[in-house]
Amino acid sequence: MADDRSMLDNMPLRVLEIELGRPLPTLSAINEKTGQVYRRARCLVRLHDQPLGMVDVQFETNKLGADGYAPHIWRLLHEQINEHMRQDGLLITSGLDSDGLTCPETPMCIVEREAFFAAAPYASVIVSTHDRPDRLAMCLPALLAQHYPDYEVVIVDNAPSTSATFDLVQKVADDHPWLRYVREDDPGLSRGLNRGIRSARGAILAFTDDDVVVDTYWLLHLAKAFSVTGDVTCVTGLVMPTELETPAQILFEEYGGFTKGFSRRVYDLAANHPHEPLFPYTAGRFGTGASMAFRADFLRSAGGFDPDLQCGMDIAAFFQVIKQGHALVYEPAALAYHNHRREYLELRKQIYTYGVGLTAYLTKSLLEHPRYLLELVTKVPDGLHFILNTRSPKNRKKQVHYPKELTRLEFKGMFYGPFIYLHKRSKRRKKVSR
Repeated sequence: MADDRSMLDNMPLRVLEIELGRPLPTLSAINEKTGQVYRRARCLVRLHDQPLGMVDVQFETNKLGADGYAPHIWRLLHEQINEHMRQDGLLITSGLDSDGLTCPETPMCIVEREAFFAAAPYASVIVSTHDRPDRLAMCLPALLAQHYPDYEVVIVDNAPSTSATFDLVQKVADDHPWLRYVREDDPGLSRGLNRGIRSARGAILAFTDDDVVVDTYWLLHLAKAFSVTGDVTCVTGLVMPTELETPAQILFEEYGGFTKGFSRRVYDLAANHPHEPLFPYTAGRFGTGASMAFRADFLRSAGGFDPDLQCGMDIAAFFQVIKQGHALVYEPAALAYHNHRREYLELRKQIYTYGVGLTAYLTKSLLEHPRYLLELVTKVPDGLHFILNTRSPKNRKKQVHYPKELTRLEFKGMFYGPFIYLHKRSKRRKKVSR
């Protein structure tokens, strides 16, 4: 039985969306584009475009009618459904069937969204890319079709070896004048992002990656969340997997993925302090660089992203936002889909790099703010529990078959992170001093 369960856990899942605000669709086990037949699907459930949660369903045949999965959704997400209905001023419901949850009037959440649209500030979307024009070609259409009144998309071509990215952007820009190309010859993601920051014109700077496809309302919800409470300086969004076809992609979801939940959360050091022992040092829980936005003046005053961090520049910035007394908002309505690495060797490198990024950003923080040392030392026991305990928030998604090798690689990255950061920092400073 355990072997059967392990085999099922590693089988591909079809990634689908189900919108409850209209009649529910029949789900197909067959991907019409590829012909792939699935035994399971992972469904993002939305109501009035708002993500409510994920539900896994099983295919017994090639079709699964709404009557077959609606009770399952209701059983798992009825509290979230009725909470959203209450927030919209609608009558709560006692069940879900194939008719969905249609209503004759425009829901309040959509009314508020469109009211913000009329007064939304000018924004810049920045993507730093390196020799991946094929990925960028899949990313760009959604960025250029945002439901947003006035914005620009800045593509930073980071240390290119060919003109392929330039050629792609120039071709697309003929029909989209709000698309801009800039080049940064010094390699490194932080340097690419910083070049975009210097070039951008928006009061709000949003960031995503070239292997991400954003939702139509992604930018609007990121920008809108800056008004959730006072002094919001950073907003992050929900990032779902585009596909779960390979064991490596499924393992990355077990590792934690990029999904940080389906409820909006506000973080700061005052009224919205979660009173958790490691706050705010577990900054990865706040979001991911694949979907984040900052006030432009904050990033420029901070000098942008640290070029000595090969990974973790996003969580270093999140940490800085909180420690400087600002608020950070996680807004799941700002939805994006990420193409997880398909191959296990790529996943190994990614997990190791994440380990490096964690301790490298902590090293950076201590070097810049030595006063954090005592506070951090007191958090070591809780930190070890967080990292090592199998039921901690960090590890609870991992199944019994999760490779121990990946855990060892992450620990190895954590060990080397400070040394890698110090080496890069020293090397850069010597170069500048010449």
